[in-house]
Amino acid sequence: MLSVSSVVNKYKNIFVLSGEESFAYQSLSETLNAPLISQQEIEKIKEGFFLTWEDGRLTLFDAALPKKGLSVEFDVRCAEQPSWPAPKNGPLAQAMGRKTQTVIDATAGWGQDSFHIFRMGYQVHCIERSKVMAELLRDGLFRLEQQFWMQQLKLKSPKLIVGNAIEVLKRLDFTPDCIYLDPMFPAKRKKSALAKKAMVVLRKFVGNDEDRNELFSSAWHVAGRRVVVKSPGYAEPLGGKPHESCVGKLVRYDVYLK
Repeated sequence: MLSVSSVVNKYKNIFVLSGEESFAYQSLSETLNAPLISQQEIEKIKEGFFLTWEDGRLTLFDAALPKKGLSVEFDVRCAEQPSWPAPKNGPLAQAMGRKTQTVIDATAGWGQDSFHIFRMGYQVHCIERSKVMAELLRDGLFRLEQQFWMQQLKLKSPKLIVGNAIEVLKRLDFTPDCIYLDPMFPAKRKKSALAKKAMVVLRKFVGNDEDRNELFSSAWHVAGRRVVVKSPGYAEPLGGKPHESCVGKLVRYDVYLK
């Protein structure tokens, strides 16, 4: 293991906290090119993030706030039945379109939109360029596939593709009906509005997606039927005037038809 001094000098963002299943931790450390350190060492680090398995979940902790971690969870809401496909209700379903079958979520993040789209019966591929987020997604998708209702219906989780979506879309060997974009827009400066911790962490890893215009252009050239952009209500439409907008309480879905 690396000493804390060498770790802090060389790596400032991400660490892997070792555990009993050493092979899994070592593999994760190599995948992320992140140092593998002990519990004693992690307690001396005051800045950055560390990954470890907790209760069978790959979990991300903020070294400054180590008591509560974040993991990718794909759980059906308490009031819902774990049926598949779920009813196509609401603005997101409206934005997807009736003839859509295949969807690429090009900005997967924590994967919640991918999961909701998948639940509605669409064939979903997820693209994520942050390697840290991708590993959290990979773990969440694996656990999703182990859920009883998934196995009972013999369903496979959405496919994960790791890389920059601008380049990944150019190399696709199929034409998706819909490409779904949920880029990070600059946060609205409002003192009374506190962003959720998950979104704060995501922004630290992916930034503000300054290349979102290029991403939209790439998606537009590749999509077979439509591009759907999820935006906060205050943001200008990413691709100019959309053909239609499906508006929810806090966000809207701008639809661009081919």
